[in-house]
Amino acid sequence: MPVLGRPFYNRAVSHLEHKAAAPRTTRCFVLTISDTRTEETDTGGRLICRLLRDGGHQVVEKRIVKDDPEHVKAVVRQQLGNADVQVIITTGGTGISSRDSTVEAIDGLMDKRLDGFGELFRMLSYHEIGSAALLSRATGGVASGRVVFALPGSEAAVRLAMTKLIVPELGHLVREIGR
Repeated sequence: MPVLGRPFYNRAVSHLEHKAAAPRTTRCFVLTISDTRTEETDTGGRLICRLLRDGGHQVVEKRIVKDDPEHVKAVVRQQLGNADVQVIITTGGTGISSRDSTVEAIDGLMDKRLDGFGELFRMLSYHEIGSAALLSRATGGVASGRVVFALPGSEAAVRLAMTKLIVPELGHLVREIGR
């Protein structure tokens, strides 16, 4: 059945062509947001870096900052101005406790939201942890021409988001926002 004058299979081919034309390598900044993590205990941040590298992407820099919204916003804003960075991935501070403020810190920096990311992440999480998935405020979007993701701090959540959603689409995302 034609959709806007194009058969369905043409849309699928277009999607594949977009992915084929996407860069194989992107340049990423990884930020762990935590009051307790150190370089030795930052399993989520290390996992993000490893999965990015395994996927052929470059980690430009990795940092850890305290869960303070003004400090988080300042670091993210600095990286939005860094010409070497195409993607910013944060881990931590996306829950609902009083100290979780990552979403509030970066929300005002977003030009466009990737609502599907948070929706899909929570759906996939539901299959692993049940109704507790609704406590996650994981989000993604575009800010100043950069892809931005805010992931939970747990290693399992990081692995799920990175392997099922982010790494498979990262080059495609960077291609699309650059058009």
